[in-house]
Amino acid sequence: MTKRVLLLVSVSLAALAAATLGLREIAHSRTFQAFGRLVASVQTQRRVVALTFDDGPTSEAIGEVLGVLESRHVHGTFFVNGTHLARAPGLGRRLVAAGHELGNHTYSHDRMVLRSQAFIRSEVERTDELIRSAGWRGEIYFRAPFCWKLLGLPWYLWRTGRTSVTWDVEPDSPPSGTDPSRIVEACRRAVHPGAIILLHVWYRGREPSRLALPVIIDELRAEGYEPVTVRELLQSARESGAAE
Repeated sequence: MTKRVLLLVSVSLAALAAATLGLREIAHSRTFQAFGRLVASVQTQRRVVALTFDDGPTSEAIGEVLGVLESRHVHGTFFVNGTHLARAPGLGRRLVAAGHELGNHTYSHDRMVLRSQAFIRSEVERTDELIRSAGWRGEIYFRAPFCWKLLGLPWYLWRTGRTSVTWDVEPDSPPSGTDPSRIVEACRRAVHPGAIILLHVWYRGREPSRLALPVIIDELRAEGYEPVTVRELLQSARESGAAE
């Protein structure tokens, strides 16, 4: 093999690797989506932030989570999985009855890239049906598991008029996620007016996030912030005349 051929092969492999990495970044981006509307935060003059929760709900944590939110008169947006709602529909009804907003986090929590339109439609629409059965009547926002999306999922969301909601503050991600005080501090450092905060509170290993939740709310209010739902955050942006 000549040096010229070796050079061409090396350049081609490098280009392929760069393209693959580029596609990965696009597919995993919190702020870019090929089609349709995506919201990662909003611009607003008001000190409001959306408090959002992914996965679940689960019976072992719902009492604690709802108790914290009720005691502080806070409503949040819960991006739920259809499998959990199907197994325990009463949990979804409890969230709605307590005044919280339900969003769609797919049925099975699979990565939504390189999937057929039939699979995507099933994952989203089955979960929508369960959310409606739980009593939620407002707009159903969508959040992709692990934030993975490339072409097929955004195309479906755009065609069906759905809004993707990501986040820009994730205080319980590594390395902070195992320590409640570090979770609180990570939130304090990153928060800003119009932020969308993501927390994971449902499973046994998420006890640090549950312990951090009341402190986060108290710290936010001490700094003049008010936690609201995604719908209320978007309404605040519209009322202040700011673009998302």
